[in-house]
Amino acid sequence: MGPGTAFRGLILDFAGVLTTGVLETHRQWCVQQGLEAEAWRSALNHHPEGRRLYAALECGAIGQAEWNAGTAAILGVEAENLMGRVWAGVRPAEGMIRLARAARAAGYTVALLSNSFGLDPYDPYAAAGVWELFDVAVISERERVAKPDPAIYRIVLERMGLPGEACVFVDDHPVNLPPAEALGITTVLAEDEQQTVARLEQLLGVSAAAVAA
Repeated sequence: MGPGTAFRGLILDFAGVLTTGVLETHRQWCVQQGLEAEAWRSALNHHPEGRRLYAALECGAIGQAEWNAGTAAILGVEAENLMGRVWAGVRPAEGMIRLARAARAAGYTVALLSNSFGLDPYDPYAAAGVWELFDVAVISERERVAKPDPAIYRIVLERMGLPGEACVFVDDHPVNLPPAEALGITTVLAEDEQQTVARLEQLLGVSAAAVAA
């Protein structure tokens, strides 16, 4: 059990929680390619084929290489390692990484619960250096189900060996929080890294500052 708390597990999303500068990096990449600044987000979120491809990637119906080819055609750019090129400038969220290490050192089970954007040829988790943070890693591509489907939350709890009431879940998308709450999980919406770290320190009784980056 964590020090002075009823919690025993910490569940973390990846992009926007353990990384920083995502939107700005994507905008800068688009401008460098001669595209509109919002072209990346538009292709993934609003273009019908782009949305289909990304949903298929998240659930493992297609691999990253196939996704690269299809999305590159929409954007009008080179397909090779498209995901890796766009994400190259995104940086780890060092405060959150220290928090995860502090929680694990204090005896919490730390889990990754991430909607995938592919693992090959570009592994975003390896690029950010976060694999070693986790006791359990649940990635939608491998499970063939993505947040906010309640099934993936049940999977992570089962692999952690913990009830929902013993866990805290952090995600930067509000839509992903209610399914966790329905399972008794305490949720934290990640909007500002410093505030998120402070909230988790309060909930878990640990100090991120005491851990090396």
